[in-house]
Order: sequence, then C-alpha cells, then structure tokens
Amino acid sequence: MLNAAILLALADAVLIVHLGIILFNVLGMIVIPLGAWQGWTFVRGFGWRALHLGILAAVAVQALFGRICFLTIWHDDLVRLAGGRPSDAPLIASLVSHLIFWPLAPWMFVLLYVTVCVYTLALWWLVPPLWPRRFA
Repeated sequence: MLNAAILLALADAVLIVHLGIILFNVLGMIVIPLGAWQGWTFVRGFGWRALHLGILAAVAVQALFGRICFLTIWHDDLVRLAGGRPSDAPLIASLVSHLIFWPLAPWMFVLLYVTVCVYTLALWWLVPPLWPRRFA
C-alpha cells in the first residue's frame, strides 16, 4: 500500500487537474463570445470547441443522473486512503478545494450544469466552429 504522503500528493494532483478542467470550461465560455466579437479565429477551432462542449455535456449528464464527478470521487478516496478527511489538505489544496466545491443543494448543481451546457450549445450556433477540411 502507498504511504499517506504519496496518497495526499496524488489527491492534490487530481484536485489540480480538476481545477484545470474547470478553468478550461469557464474561460471557454468567456473567450468564445469575446473572440467572436474581436475577430479571433482560434475561437472557431473545431477540436477545442468539441472538447469544451463534450466536457460540459458530460458534466450536465452526470448531474442529471445524480452522479458525482469521478474526479471528486477520486480525490476524496485518495484523501481517505491516506487516513484523512477531505479537509485535511495542504494550503494550496484547501484553496483549490474551496474554489471547486461549493456548499449548494444538489438540485442547484443540476440547474447550473444544464444551464452552462445549454449556453455552450448556443455558442455553437452563435459562433459556429470551423469544420476540419476532411469533414467538409
């Protein structure tokens, strides 16, 4: 079995990856309309737009089915395996955790995630991505 320090380091890594994905999604929702307004061509890139929509759709579907994000489960499991509670984390992990995990009712998360997904779908219509040439 891995020692507690390694397990907590893995938990921190999962938390940082989780934060990165959240930042990617939030910034995408801001950069896409801003970039369309400013004429930035990269905001119409098919690959990252598909990834952005796919991640947000997966989050919304998980929420609709009452499922918790697998990254949240992994983080909590690693902290518990290390002998701690999810709050027993180094300072940076605690700060990231407070940014990610909000004390809201589950139905509020469902509403938030579905709304964000619908907004992102609307961005596909308002700022359509450019299809790769091999698909056009």
